[in-house]
Amino acid sequence: MELLTVNFLFNLSILIVLLFFFLMWAEKSDEKNNYRETAKLYFIVSLVLCYVFSYRLTEDIVLDLRIVPFVIGGLYLGISPILGLLIIVIRGFLGIDNGFFIAALFYGVASWFIWYISPWFLKRSSKFRIMFSIGVTFLVSLLILVGLEILSPPEHSLDFWFAYLFVPPLGVAMISYLIEGIRRNVLLRQRLVKAEKLEAVEQMGAAISHEIRNPLTSAMGFVQLLEDDLLDLDKRKQYLNILKEELQSAEKVIQDYLTFSKPTIESVEVFQVEEELNQILKLLQPSANWYSVRVESDYSSLNYIQGDRQKFHQCFVNVIKNAIESMPNGGILSVSSRADSTHVTIKIQDTGVGMTKDQIERLGEPYYSTKGDKGTGLGVMVVNSIVKAMKGTIRVKSKVGEGTVFTFTFHVYKKSNQNSSGQVKHQDLRM
Repeated sequence: MELLTVNFLFNLSILIVLLFFFLMWAEKSDEKNNYRETAKLYFIVSLVLCYVFSYRLTEDIVLDLRIVPFVIGGLYLGISPILGLLIIVIRGFLGIDNGFFIAALFYGVASWFIWYISPWFLKRSSKFRIMFSIGVTFLVSLLILVGLEILSPPEHSLDFWFAYLFVPPLGVAMISYLIEGIRRNVLLRQRLVKAEKLEAVEQMGAAISHEIRNPLTSAMGFVQLLEDDLLDLDKRKQYLNILKEELQSAEKVIQDYLTFSKPTIESVEVFQVEEELNQILKLLQPSANWYSVRVESDYSSLNYIQGDRQKFHQCFVNVIKNAIESMPNGGILSVSSRADSTHVTIKIQDTGVGMTKDQIERLGEPYYSTKGDKGTGLGVMVVNSIVKAMKGTIRVKSKVGEGTVFTFTFHVYKKSNQNSSGQVKHQDLRM
């Protein structure tokens, strides 16, 4: 005759294996509701399997591990009425006998009691919930054993006592411990998502401040110049136009960041790459002079691309400014362009401090900067966003102490009147 302990251990192993597959299923979705619905299904299927692998002691008495999914599902999910009803229905299929009426009475009362204490149970600590679940299971198992001794004393009494007092509490301990681990993981994920959302808001605010600082600083400078009463009318008009352009640039940056998570190109136009690069170099020439940096440009041809001129300007101002600032003791900044039939390649090369492999991999992360406390790390993040929106690519090569090379690639816009054979000679823009 098969020992009850062996039957119960086999039944428990099936429940654990089943739990593993249900956990894999639930992991496909990070939603909390998915875990709950999967858990409900698991306990229902577990009850059915407990009956499939049951141990019939007599014609009226059927023994199994139904108490394990009943207790855990009832306490953690508050579904003891559903599980209790399912137990009674399945027991009815095995025969309407004395065992059926005893099971109906017992699980009817137990279902109400566990459902009633479930809200209180869920408010307790994790350790308390595990110990309480084990205690309830041990108590129920003890009641079942006492009932068996009264109704139909088993031949192998020691086997029955060991099976009921050891296997069900062990199964409840294992499953409840896994459930507590899953609950902790779900809570940690929810907290992480909230933290990431708050961080994104903080980054957005810092990014806007970082990007509009330059045009606002320039605008303030021209406001101070306009305060001069002796300023002639032509100069005043010129300064006012520049002031207006800088304020419009700041306004456009703010509008861009309202949809920063999904960068789009709203103003599409065709512009000449080398012309824009020269304008940027002239704009940053005072900064280069301050750092004693010699600026060189070498363009193989006059190339056109299609995109947002203002964003292109903003992108390369960030890159070239960072390159200049990476050479505090002077150096050479080289800006070059090459083109083939499909792409324009722009290289920004400096002879600055360079970067390590780890620093290159982290470029573009918010709040990570190679400048230490002086930088926010948002400039490169903006560059990545703009290049991506213009369907371009970026490659970075660097070596500590030797400098850095940024390589940008954009699609060529083939213009009928473009003079592709024109050569722009090497020029020294140092002033």
